[in-house]
Amino acid sequence: MARLFLFLLFSLCCNYGFTQSGERVKKIHSKAILVDAHNDILTTIATDSLNIETNLLGKTHSDIYRFAQGGVDVQIFSIWCDGKMQNPYQWANREIDSLYAVAFRNPQQMQIAYSPNDIKKIVSQNKLAAIMGMEGGHMMEDDLNKLDSLYKRGVRYMTLTWNNSTSWASSALDETTNRDSTKQKGLTNFGKQIVSRMNELGMMVDLSHVGEQTFWDAINTTSKPVIVSHSCVHALCPVFRNLKDEQIKAVGKNGGVICLNFYSGFLDSNFNKRNAAFNERHKAERDSIMKTVTDSYFASDYMFKKYAAEVQELRAPLSLMLDHLDYLVKLAGINHVGLGSDFDGISSTPQSLDGVQDFPNFTEALFKRGYSKKSIRKILGGNILRVFAANSK
Repeated sequence: MARLFLFLLFSLCCNYGFTQSGERVKKIHSKAILVDAHNDILTTIATDSLNIETNLLGKTHSDIYRFAQGGVDVQIFSIWCDGKMQNPYQWANREIDSLYAVAFRNPQQMQIAYSPNDIKKIVSQNKLAAIMGMEGGHMMEDDLNKLDSLYKRGVRYMTLTWNNSTSWASSALDETTNRDSTKQKGLTNFGKQIVSRMNELGMMVDLSHVGEQTFWDAINTTSKPVIVSHSCVHALCPVFRNLKDEQIKAVGKNGGVICLNFYSGFLDSNFNKRNAAFNERHKAERDSIMKTVTDSYFASDYMFKKYAAEVQELRAPLSLMLDHLDYLVKLAGINHVGLGSDFDGISSTPQSLDGVQDFPNFTEALFKRGYSKKSIRKILGGNILRVFAANSK
């Protein structure tokens, strides 16, 4: 009888502990200001003719209702088009128009934010603060007046390059593959002028996607903290888009923030091997799709959705994402890490992170990894809000 009593008491204490832990995580998540530095839903809804104001579960990573479900307070929406697109400035304004239209139709759910004070006010009203980041300097079309115009419309960071280089900056893809060996690496004098103009405007300089030489030229040019909106650690997953150790340290020294990308291929060094085997199994179908799209992402996205059950085993474990975070914290410090999911711009997400509704799962993983409440708040959004404020002064 005594042993039964002790067993029941032990079970009660364990269950109470688990409940307390879950409630504590829920409280930490709800009280933190969660900022996602990079989401591509604007491009997805434009190319797939979808409506973000409807339930898109199973079709996209994001919609207006799931932002609220996941506790997202501030979303930086990516303004993007392929580097081969004609009239990229026009396309950028089209995506900006789309976001304005969504915000106009849903004033109780979201509002465009232009400043740190706007964010505070919007979040205090339990609305989503919507900001824009332009993913690729090609969209300003080598025209500083267009850069100024984009800032006035609400663009608050610009990724200096996407995978394509501009006339004034070399991309990581071009630098690592030498696609154009005659092109100068790094920033030209005009490129440095653009960085300085961004500093003057209060537009954050984003160093995701840029080549190493461009990275160092920008770090040595900027007078304000930079962001790396959606990248991971090269030492753990050596792909061209990830940061090497000296780059990570430099961002910390600059006072900037590195925002973790959720793409399995940037987290897991074995992903490409598994993905290649998947592509080989469906080679004929994939080759057919590649003839109709401008970027391989669209083919991967289609195939992954069609064979959803099969691709589950390709996904990176959530623990690997925490390993990347730990590495960044060790080299740059807790004040220089954040989140840049790349939702709706990636074809494979980590286990337990199926979309924006699942951000609480990441908070729980941080708690279990041993991060304090104060540190979790910095990671979830406090750090990038600090950098935004530093650029706005």
